Amino acid sequence: MSEKRNYTSSTGKKAGKDIIQGRFFSLDFFKRNAVYIVALVIMALAYIANKFVCQSSMEEVISLKTELANAQTDLVNASARYNSMIRESEMTKLMHEKHIGLRAPLDPPYELKSK
Repeated sequence: MSEKRNYTSSTGKKAGKDIIQGRFFSLDFFKRNAVYIVALVIMALAYIANKFVCQSSMEEVISLKTELANAQTDLVNASARYNSMIRESEMTKLMHEKHIGLRAPLDPPYELKSK
């Protein structure tokens, strides 16, 4: 018949000896606990896969936040340029309507230096 081993002896020497000699994790042990071992391996693989997916998602979120910040900066710059052009065209239109005789300078301003 089959012989069952007692791993919990009063002195613990038999369990220690079986572990050292490799009999504790015998083929019989794996046959009896195959379901638990497979479940443990599946859980470990699921944990690793979940961690990888989370890290990939976090990198994507960081990249999208950077892209959003750049787009917002571009929007503010474009809005400022547009408002400046609107103001300039309104002032030019107003000067022509009032016949003031002013015009927008074509040359850049220069600094006068005194001696």
